[in-house]
Amino acid sequence: MKTDFPLLLDTHVWIWLAHGDSRRIRPLALRAIEEAGSRNAIQISVISVWEIAMLVAKGRLELPIPVSDWIRQALDRPDIELVGLEPGIAVESCALPGAFHADPADRFLVATARLKNAVIVTRDERIRKYAGQGHVKAMAG
Repeated sequence: MKTDFPLLLDTHVWIWLAHGDSRRIRPLALRAIEEAGSRNAIQISVISVWEIAMLVAKGRLELPIPVSDWIRQALDRPDIELVGLEPGIAVESCALPGAFHADPADRFLVATARLKNAVIVTRDERIRKYAGQGHVKAMAG
């Protein structure tokens, strides 16, 4: 999928990419990520940073190095932009159109994609179903 839009990587896709586990990313999505990288158009939400730290704290994710070091290294790429939590994103996450589930991390990711005009790369069926309703752009990761 060739796109001129930035790509916002869902947390699991970012983890796979950072670990060099590209086999888990669908080939079409991987090509889109590589193309977006050539345009310096890969986005990571600060919410994904929080989500990874929470997964590590709860013992649901093990990293080979301390989480703060992992985050710093995973963001240390010229093609990645860290997108902060801006007031507009916080407000949008509470006012998403249509029906969307209550998971705060997903709501922040969807709001970020909507306001940054980005395509979310995700395997999350709920986000992809929401995208199918026309509320956000998404591609299967």
